[in-house]
Amino acid sequence: MRTPDATPLVGQHVRLQPVGEAHVADLLTAAQDDRIWAHTGPQPRSREDVLAWRDNPSGRHPYAVVVDGRALGSTSYGDVDLAVEGLEIGWTWYSPAVWQSRVNPECKLLLLGNAFEVLGAQRVTLKTDALNSRSRAAIEKLGAQHDGTLRHHKQRPDGSVRDSAYYSVLSAEWPAVRAALRARTDG
Repeated sequence: MRTPDATPLVGQHVRLQPVGEAHVADLLTAAQDDRIWAHTGPQPRSREDVLAWRDNPSGRHPYAVVVDGRALGSTSYGDVDLAVEGLEIGWTWYSPAVWQSRVNPECKLLLLGNAFEVLGAQRVTLKTDALNSRSRAAIEKLGAQHDGTLRHHKQRPDGSVRDSAYYSVLSAEWPAVRAALRARTDG
């Protein structure tokens, strides 16, 4: 397996570009709806917050989700483990303007396709707050399998402790997942 690089990923409706200076103002504008951050956080409130999030040294590879020339959210690769040929897709958020649209399925089609077909991943993990029913439904609709829930896993921005629901797609499952995602994004 190879490590993700800074190659843009281009679909029919979405372009995923490594987060750059040109995306900062759009991302800050897109991030201002409090509903986005109900189960994640912290919410970026300034240009400096967006830059600090982008430059997080955790080994994350963040992309700006660009639709019609504007960055309307972000998603990332992270937790790359070359020994087991796996990585995680996550840290995803979108402006509510693109919720329930083709944006999330196409982003996942691009990211999963790159992970399995270019990088050589054997497993892709997705996780979310166990209480985030909207995110869990979206992950399940992708065709990812629920692996279990890690209890008392992380602290939320409000100080409470969350359980994390883990999902995965394996390379052998990718053809069926890809076909279903293509059916949702075509048109």
